[in-house]
Amino acid sequence: MASILKVDALQGITAAGDITVTSEGGAATQSLQQGLAKAWVNFSGSGTIAARDSLNVSGLVDDGTGNYDINFSNNMNNDDYVLSGAAFARIIGMADNEFFTSYANIRVHDTSGSSSDAGTITSSILGDLA
Repeated sequence: MASILKVDALQGITAAGDITVTSEGGAATQSLQQGLAKAWVNFSGSGTIAARDSLNVSGLVDDGTGNYDINFSNNMNNDDYVLSGAAFARIIGMADNEFFTSYANIRVHDTSGSSSDAGTITSSILGDLA
């Protein structure tokens, strides 16, 4: 018989935010907090930009063709986070040394390297919240 666990909060024994999850094979462990996306967004990047859905994103700024800011509702702890993203038939990146704790700036380029808007842009951020 299957069990159902219903809780409103999880808290570690050693430290409140320290919860370890054992891998499927049992050979490795992972910190639950470290494995969660701290922010993500799916948005329209052409015309009037607008989020379709998001987590920890307070707004988007269109800084010009293929150039967007993703503002966080809750800041990151530092600027050493990881950002990944996708846009159909385009390349997403960040400008060198442009990591900020309150927002992420992303750049979208077409396959020839030119700045380009995209109808659907997705991005996720992993790291530590402040």
